[in-house]
Order: sequence, then C-alpha cells, then structure tokens
Amino acid sequence: MINEKILSINNLSIKYGNQEPVVKNISISIGSKEIIGIVGESGSGKSTLIRAVLGLLPKGASICSGDIILKDKNILQYSKKEWQEIRGNRMAIVFQNAGGSLTPIKKIGNQFIESIRSHFNISKTDAYDKAVDMLEKMRLPDTKRIMNSYPFELSGGMKQRVGIAMAMTMEPEILLADEPTSALDVTVQAQVVKQMMELRDNFNTSIIIVTHNMGVAAYMCDKIGVMQKGELVEWGTKNQVIDNPRCEYTKKLLTAVPELEECNLVSRERTNIENKECYEAV
Repeated sequence: MINEKILSINNLSIKYGNQEPVVKNISISIGSKEIIGIVGESGSGKSTLIRAVLGLLPKGASICSGDIILKDKNILQYSKKEWQEIRGNRMAIVFQNAGGSLTPIKKIGNQFIESIRSHFNISKTDAYDKAVDMLEKMRLPDTKRIMNSYPFELSGGMKQRVGIAMAMTMEPEILLADEPTSALDVTVQAQVVKQMMELRDNFNTSIIIVTHNMGVAAYMCDKIGVMQKGELVEWGTKNQVIDNPRCEYTKKLLTAVPELEECNLVSRERTNIENKECYEAV
C-alpha cells in the first residue's frame, strides 16, 4: 500500500522570538497513502510542527534549523507564489474547529463553491455538483440542505465533516489534520475517523493527524510519533509503539486512552487494535 516517500521533515527546530526552540530536531517522513499520527499533550509542539509544514506558523514563530522536503524539493526555500500553489492543491489542512474557519453569515454552498472555483476554472453549476459529491463522500445526509444552510445551523460534527470535505475537494497529496476529532463526541468522532480513512483509500492521500488521543492514532495510523516538550520521544510503526513502547511517557499515554462506545480503542489485553467492530457499529 505504501509506496514512494512524499514528505520528509529533517532535524526541524522551531522557536518563538529569541526563546529556546519549542520544537527540537524533529525528523519524520511519510509515504504515499500512509497515515501517521503525532501524539502528545497540549503544549508538546505537535500543532506547531504541522503548521510549519504548510508555512502557517503564527506571528513571532520561525524555523531555526532543518528542512522540509516535499518530493525532492525543500519547500522552506519556496517563494510566496510557490507556497500559494501548493496550499490547497498539494497539501491541505483541517483544524480542530472547522466551523471556526467558515464565514458565519454566508451559506455553506456559497463558501464551498467559491473555494472550488478559486482552484478550478469551472462554472458555478459544476462547482456546486462537485461540492455535493464531496459532501456525499463524507456520508453527510441531505447534502442539498447542507449547501443551503448557514454554519450555525449545523452540528459540530457536521461542520467538521464539511471542513474535511472542502479540504479534500482539491485531492491534495497530503492532508494535515490538527486535532480534527477532539471537540466531537465519541460517536461522531468514530464516524469522522472512519471517513478520513476512506478518503485515504479513495484519493490516495497521505494523512498526518495530530491528536492527544492515542486510541485514535492506534486505530487509523500506520506509524506513530510521540512528542513531549518539543521532542520526538517515540517513533515507529503502530505495532512497535503500541506493543513495545520504549518511553515511559508513551506508556502513560497508553494507560490513559478513553473508551469509545464501551470498547477501548487500545485494549490492555489486545494492544494490536483488533476492534474495528466498535467503529463499524456506530
């Protein structure tokens, strides 16, 4: 399933102002159709890391060392025009609160159509059809009603799936997901995770998901990295990290996994995560 290497982060360090780096010498890579999870508590630097990948660091933050290689090019050397060309087209991002990125006074359909037409030279009718098709792929019911709705008329889970649909419409090579399920209840969380995995299969998209939930990472990821205080303290395949964690911090995360519909995503007895039935039942 996993083919060529798509993205490599090499010895990346990030700092705010003149302070000590908050992300320290991180090196990870992701292959075609691969899903990797970056797990850690708030303040560990995981969100800062993936924002750097898309050139979206907040004001005052800067990369002080390292490279980010997309295919064979160091994107840290890109011009503003080159950054604009890859954002949305080759790489897209979904934030924790997708509803916050939607304009509250404009209908979903209008926003979605504008987003599509900013990337494709197509008519409004074709853009509308493309938007509806992507909402249907996210298993959203009554897509025409959603297109005619304002953001405040949708639930948090629906807005999150709309945000993922908008990000995936351009069929990017890489989807960056920053805590995309943490604000959702467990049932909707399971649906969103399952649909993200389907998008990987349908569009051959690689996914980097940032989460504090080891259970979510263990269920959907091929590889897992664990961050603590800006450092990558654990990195390996899912089975390596879940079955044989080397770091005490990783072990603590594994003992703190929440339950999903009365089924633990990381079972103490079966740490190889063979409980897909729990997701498929919701």
